[in-house]
Amino acid sequence: MADPIVFAEGLHKSFGDTHALRGLDLSVPRGTVCGVLGPNGAGKTTAVRILATLSDPDAGHARIAGYDVVRDAGKVRARIGLAGQHAAVDEKLTGRGNLRMFGRLSHLSRRQAHRRADELLERFGLMDAADRQVTGYSGGMRRRLDLITSLILRPEVLFLDEPTTGLDPRSRGEIWDNVRELVADGTTVLLTTQYLDEADQLADDIAVVDHGQVIATGTPDELKATIGDRLDVVLEDPAALSQAATVLKALAGTDPTMTGADRLSVALPDGSFRLADIVRELDRAEVAAADVRLRRPTLDEVFLRLTDRKESVR
Repeated sequence: MADPIVFAEGLHKSFGDTHALRGLDLSVPRGTVCGVLGPNGAGKTTAVRILATLSDPDAGHARIAGYDVVRDAGKVRARIGLAGQHAAVDEKLTGRGNLRMFGRLSHLSRRQAHRRADELLERFGLMDAADRQVTGYSGGMRRRLDLITSLILRPEVLFLDEPTTGLDPRSRGEIWDNVRELVADGTTVLLTTQYLDEADQLADDIAVVDHGQVIATGTPDELKATIGDRLDVVLEDPAALSQAATVLKALAGTDPTMTGADRLSVALPDGSFRLADIVRELDRAEVAAADVRLRRPTLDEVFLRLTDRKESVR
């Protein structure tokens, strides 16, 4: 098996009495998208800053494309791109002007910077707006421009921090398509996001971070399988909620969650129940159900279970 292009082992980082990382391990294969998920304060941003050579670890080590992020920081920077949560482009310049400026800052010649700017504008559908000031761009266009500024030097690894925050669904979809194109061309993407559906759409593998450590890894489907199928029940009469909860607890061995005035949801870890058996048990208890459904859990539910958070992460 080829060596991972992103590798971290035993990363520790403290800020005074705050332990941001407590032995974080990470391994990302080349040409994939790794979604790094975690609640606020879990250590995601600190880990990305270390991997992007913006901060040194207190202990442990990390490599990008085989180069140590501390000893070989210059070689690492030549192989990575970083697009932060907030667009870093100059609004007074045009889209083309921004890309040419970033090209020159990246030590391309004037001709190379101009050629690369045109290539990126054409590829990512911004050529029609290339000579307009960025101040007149929509939020989605600004994010796309910010994304492609990080591609000036064709990075082997691209760090994306909350790439679609605040965007409408259409703009989010365009960014997702851009990311898929990059990966198809061989770029490895490390994605941090609070939108769990985004990770579900894009990530080949997911690393869940909490309290400065990776607490779970796997594909989205593998992580969903760890908590089993979900049973959702909608009652005809909300007054039967307590009685229905008793039936579901007896079936599942755990208390169901109230998801609405007339709705309950519970995990069925062993996956051994048939829908007909569940309906039969509700009928025996004289609980009338308007709808009974078995489904795979969402990534949100996996996240909340793994991090033991009660509130929504969106």
